[in-house]
Amino acid sequence: MNIHLPEFSFVAPAKLNLSLRVVGRRPDGYHLLDSLFRLIDIADRLFITVMEDGRIERVRPVPGVEEIDDLCLMAARRLKEVTNCSFGARIRLKKILPIGGGLGGGSSDAATVLIALNHLWQTHLNRETLLEIALGLGADVPFFVYGVNARVQGIGELFQPVSLAPAWYIVLVPGVFVSTREIFESLGLTVGDFVDRMTDFPGPMRNELQEVTVARHPQIADCLKWLEQYADARMTGSGACVFAEFDNEAEARRVWEAKPLGIRGFISRGLDCHPHYELID
Repeated sequence: MNIHLPEFSFVAPAKLNLSLRVVGRRPDGYHLLDSLFRLIDIADRLFITVMEDGRIERVRPVPGVEEIDDLCLMAARRLKEVTNCSFGARIRLKKILPIGGGLGGGSSDAATVLIALNHLWQTHLNRETLLEIALGLGADVPFFVYGVNARVQGIGELFQPVSLAPAWYIVLVPGVFVSTREIFESLGLTVGDFVDRMTDFPGPMRNELQEVTVARHPQIADCLKWLEQYADARMTGSGACVFAEFDNEAEARRVWEAKPLGIRGFISRGLDCHPHYELID
């Protein structure tokens, strides 16, 4: 007899790096960052079914993501390992955010899996413990578990909450895939290099990865050039998406309506916290 198991829906919001600086490189090769992260309301959607047999599986492949590299599966397996939970999960991802766009989509998906399964499995880990698990999955995953806009430092493990004014954003998607690894390697920072900028925050809003990324992908430069006619435009993360901030929705939509054919993107509202912030005990 087949029993229909309930499927629960969760969202995995994107982020923008309002400012991003590279301040050093650790002996293990990881780069040290100092960045201002903001959550926005465009999101991937996850559909999760709790499995009593303990299996963890994805319902369908994610284009461009091999199963072995799927952060959602990694997050679920790691949470199961840490908690010794007997349950499993069937995970279905509706992908909205572009892969390789600098919006943190894969990291946000993984964080939402941690948050959702911690709730559904009733494992009741606190935020601090979930942050420890998240750091082992990737540099941006802890921010989404932390759940509020923040200055993020180190390799993504140090947080200082930041209150940001309401804002709307036009985000353009150049349609190119940017390898984060390649961009950081091209910076040429050697192990032990360190730039003392920690007291200069926030300072001018800029993205120190933008120049090297644009040099590799001229499509990003085209998007920046158009958007800079209307507002200060910057790249988010290691790219490829670029954005500009507006005080209200009407202003953002006025500019959006002037968008030429061939430029893709969306309008999004800034958030103060993760939509599932309250699910963590």
